[in-house]
Amino acid sequence: MSNCSSGSCGSSGKGDQKSARMQIQDEMIKSTLEKIKYKLFIMSGKGGVGKSSVSVNVAAALAAKGFKVGILDVDIHGPSVPTLLGLSGQLDMDRGSLVIPKKYNENLHVVSMESLLKDPDQAVLWRGPMKTSAIRQFISDTQWGELDFLVIDSPPGTGDEPMTVLKTVPEALAVVVTTPQEVSLSDVRKSINFLQYAKANVLGVVENMSGLVCPHCHESIDLFKKGGGKDLAEKYGLEFLGEIPLDPATVVAGDLGKPVVLLEEESFAKKAFTELADTIADAAAKSLEAASTTHA
Repeated sequence: MSNCSSGSCGSSGKGDQKSARMQIQDEMIKSTLEKIKYKLFIMSGKGGVGKSSVSVNVAAALAAKGFKVGILDVDIHGPSVPTLLGLSGQLDMDRGSLVIPKKYNENLHVVSMESLLKDPDQAVLWRGPMKTSAIRQFISDTQWGELDFLVIDSPPGTGDEPMTVLKTVPEALAVVVTTPQEVSLSDVRKSINFLQYAKANVLGVVENMSGLVCPHCHESIDLFKKGGGKDLAEKYGLEFLGEIPLDPATVVAGDLGKPVVLLEEESFAKKAFTELADTIADAAAKSLEAASTTHA
């Protein structure tokens, strides 16, 4: 005869089932991540700094250089990656449960929360545990295959989604996006403290909206100040990865559903994003070399 109450036995069984499911999912996540060389975690302290634009253009620039790239848009409440890439419709499923990323071109594939919604305008009313579960599922159940880079576009701030990504992808390299104004820099300082608390690998800082380049005289106008991101990076001992100017071409590209780096016309933003992608690729390679040397 058992010496435990029926209630405790029942809860133990459910706990064991949940634990078994989590272990299986952990193995699937591990298997997925092992096939991806670099995981870039793009984050910002506040909204409106152009984080998704940076994510999309860096990913597109890397793909244009021949790298195999995936974009994972985990901004559950405000996914904008599909709009910036002109993608619509729901994701396809393979063998009943595995998600097939949407193909943008031969080297660039995308998974976004928006693609899972029947109505793109539908509000997502989820609490923390549901967000955590969804993000883990995004990673475990997606057929990314062999990738050089997985670019993870996170919602702004330091809430459930960024913490879940860092716990699920501990080797992720964080790229912090800011604008030069103090209100943005103040929030970025909190983000850096958050990354330090989470013991995350910080690749560096990007300053977006860094001056407005006049299309006529080509001189830079410091519309929102300039250089704040670089100063912040130096203060915290982080690498400054680059600055992206305000450029009307970026707005036009966004409305066209095409990254500015893939437009035929040359522009200041296209040049800056292309250089940023080169810098990030080099910094990621050095980071991996440093990690392998440390753990050797």
